[in-house]
Amino acid sequence: MPLPLLALPPPLATPSRARLRVAASTAASASDGAGATASGFPSFLPRAVERIRDGAAIRLAKRIERVPVQTGFSGNPILSSCVRPLKQQQDADPIVLLHGFDSSCLEWRYTYPLLEEAGLEAWAVDILGWGFSDLATRPPCDVASKREHLYQFWKSYIKRPMVLVGPSLGAAVAIDFSTNYPEAVSKLIFIGASVYSEGPKDMARMPKFVSYAGVFILKSLPLRFLATRLAFNKTPTEFFGWVQIGRLHCLLPWWEDATVDFMIRGGYNVIKQIKQVKHKCLVMWGEDDGIISSKLSYRLHQELPDAILRQVRQCGHIPHVEKPREAAKLVLEFLERDKAEQADLASSVLT
Repeated sequence: MPLPLLALPPPLATPSRARLRVAASTAASASDGAGATASGFPSFLPRAVERIRDGAAIRLAKRIERVPVQTGFSGNPILSSCVRPLKQQQDADPIVLLHGFDSSCLEWRYTYPLLEEAGLEAWAVDILGWGFSDLATRPPCDVASKREHLYQFWKSYIKRPMVLVGPSLGAAVAIDFSTNYPEAVSKLIFIGASVYSEGPKDMARMPKFVSYAGVFILKSLPLRFLATRLAFNKTPTEFFGWVQIGRLHCLLPWWEDATVDFMIRGGYNVIKQIKQVKHKCLVMWGEDDGIISSKLSYRLHQELPDAILRQVRQCGHIPHVEKPREAAKLVLEFLERDKAEQADLASSVLT
């Protein structure tokens, strides 16, 4: 689940970063690979995946794979994690599902199957620095690197305009991407969009050990429990399981380095880019969002040149987890509406 950029606590005494990184990287290298475990999970996932009991999460986790993505900032291709569609099609735009801050493609465990059942070519893609990609070489994970990595992923595997879906901070990723590579996007969908933050600027001036101490706390169970509680309108019965799923990627050995690298470089600030978005947009928001006020949905709706707004009743920050059927329905209605408008336009031209 995505986490808000919470104020970081004071530094704690931590073991040597270099010693931890070397030991963790060695363990990861020994177990990494393209094969599957006896339980059917990809072998590169943290072993804690075996403790997950959520059926939807288990099914989606077993479909995660790593594909090579060559970028200009990394000498070797980055083995990048994603869930690929069972079948690609050419008669409709593919839909590419990003995730929120410090999350993974498992965020889509409930909604992804519904979109796939509806006949969409759906991709769930991990943003560089989070999720389950192989970052053993510690590539940069700043905004520019995230943007280029997504573009090269698109260029290598998707290859045609996509419907880009960004929940929470993923909305900032989508805005930044679409204004730099408009040809790669056909439409945009924002869910509980975190687009009015100016990024963690103060962290750039902090000593690195302070940043690492804060990120260490970010992974902690107490903070994850708090964030999960804030993210939903009602405490789910699967509460503890959702916390486990939401922090699974944090158990990879490079997670702390990647997250610190992103945060000390300033994070996302897309406020000035919002009005530059030229694509049709759907703004989806939980009416009871406890992390980002639903009042900001009206502001975003007004500032986007071509957008519609839909609220999800009795729902918190992550509709695609808390209300997956409603979220999928809104996505499908938006895509069908655009298809109908295009058909009407074509008909009027012919007559």
